[in-house]
Amino acid sequence: MDNPSVTLIQRQGYQFEHHYAPGIPVLLSDEPAPLGTAQGPDPVQLLASAVGNCLSASLLFACQKYKDDPGTLRAEVQATVGRNERNRMRVLGLAVDLHLGRPAAEVGHLQRVLDTFEDYCTVTQSVASAIPITLRVLDSTGAVLKG
Repeated sequence: MDNPSVTLIQRQGYQFEHHYAPGIPVLLSDEPAPLGTAQGPDPVQLLASAVGNCLSASLLFACQKYKDDPGTLRAEVQATVGRNERNRMRVLGLAVDLHLGRPAAEVGHLQRVLDTFEDYCTVTQSVASAIPITLRVLDSTGAVLKG
């Protein structure tokens, strides 16, 4: 695997352009008011996105390994931000809900997938050593399958 990199260039104030590999659109991030103008996701949202994306991709990959189709996946990630013991703002936790796009009964090897997919999520497993992450997986009927 490559060693991914990104270059950040300040546009103005707290806005930064995120430049990835050639051909990938530039992403604009910004802080919410009063520091910034909320013209893009802030760093906490980017962290939450990375965890949600990685878990979703890992679940999809595991399903496809068994030639199962989970339907259109949806991830909802809620970050809890608060002060630590030194009164510094920190991400205190991430709660992730992954929603399958179909009922569990239509995904043949679902239990095997649910037992293993988290272990293959590079970002989540790396972040989880510093930030508690809770995960639930639900099917399209709202039934909780994991968590």
